[in-house]
Parts: sequence; C-alpha cells; structure tokens
Amino acid sequence: MNLELSDDEVTALSELLAARLGDMSAEIEATDNPVFRRQLRERRDLLSGVRKLLEG
Repeated sequence: MNLELSDDEVTALSELLAARLGDMSAEIEATDNPVFRRQLRERRDLLSGVRKLLEG
C-alpha cells in the first residue's frame, strides 16, 4: 500500500505517533498482566516502525 502525505501531514502524524509511543511506554511499565504487556510492546514496535518510515 502506498500513501501520499503532504509535509504537514507527515509532521502531524509523526508528532501524534511520538506522543502515543510515550504514553504506551508508561502504560507498559504500569501493567501487571504479561499478555497485555506483550501486546502493548508489539503495538509499540509496530508504531515505532511506522514513525521511522515517516522520518526516512
């Protein structure tokens, strides 16, 4: 899939992902459920990859 974004859209999406990734790190640390923690880490890694694609 290809997605064309303007520079402003890339910036806004990157900022949104950065904020969410920060929130997720705190949420991962706070959870006691190992299954949920693993799911959050997987989601964080996925979103981190998307952010790197936006920056590259």
